Amino acid sequence: MSDTPQVLLAHHLKALKLPTFLREYDKVARQCAQEGVDHTGYLLRLAELELIQREGRMVERRVKLARFPAVKSLDSFDFLAIPSLNQPLVLELARCEYVERRENIIALGNSGTGKTHVALGLGLAACQQGLSVGFTTASALVHELMEARDERRLLQVQKRLSALKLLIIDELGFVPLSKTGAELLFEVFSQRYERGSTVVTSNLPFDEWTEVLGSERLTGALLDRLTHRVHILELNGDSYRLKQSRQRSRPSSRTPETETTSL
Repeated sequence: MSDTPQVLLAHHLKALKLPTFLREYDKVARQCAQEGVDHTGYLLRLAELELIQREGRMVERRVKLARFPAVKSLDSFDFLAIPSLNQPLVLELARCEYVERRENIIALGNSGTGKTHVALGLGLAACQQGLSVGFTTASALVHELMEARDERRLLQVQKRLSALKLLIIDELGFVPLSKTGAELLFEVFSQRYERGSTVVTSNLPFDEWTEVLGSERLTGALLDRLTHRVHILELNGDSYRLKQSRQRSRPSSRTPETETTSL
């Protein structure tokens, strides 16, 4: 019978979905007893642990739903390698207040300058702020939309995209779009206009977007919506991925002939 309270407590904590309480209550009780912490402080510690663990699980869930190709934070971005990028603005955007204001972000620059990394970092920051996020490339999104149209579930996909607080569309400009694909992509931007924030990365300046979308009228209408309230990030310079590859492949300056042996 001595184990009955523990068994009942474990049952109740599982029913209440308090796994951290269940896992930590005994250890925290011993710590509080040693430190002379009263029952209120004991419960406070357990509640804080539960909240921290719960928020961590929720962030993991939002990251999984976002379908990031990789999880990258802005902390690991080398701002010194891309001096054209406005670092204070990027860090300000990481606070995600622009999402609440339903503003957009466009990151422009050459391939390999870190546009996707910045977009992923902003997406992760949004997940950590409790916001729903979706990530896709422009070509993958168009493919999904066309497939959904053929299977008569386009409205379902459009509703899902419209409901996201933040939608990240990567690599606009890498692959030219068909007329139908461009029109479907325009519909996504149109439906999200002033309803949610969109981050777009592109290797093309605005005046070359017509080459991708195939229509000056459509390009103008898309840019009109996208740039109404927008933050533009410019990532100019050489590919730092290429620089890193060159550095890794560069032979060591020390050779057997130049090395000396300490006696």
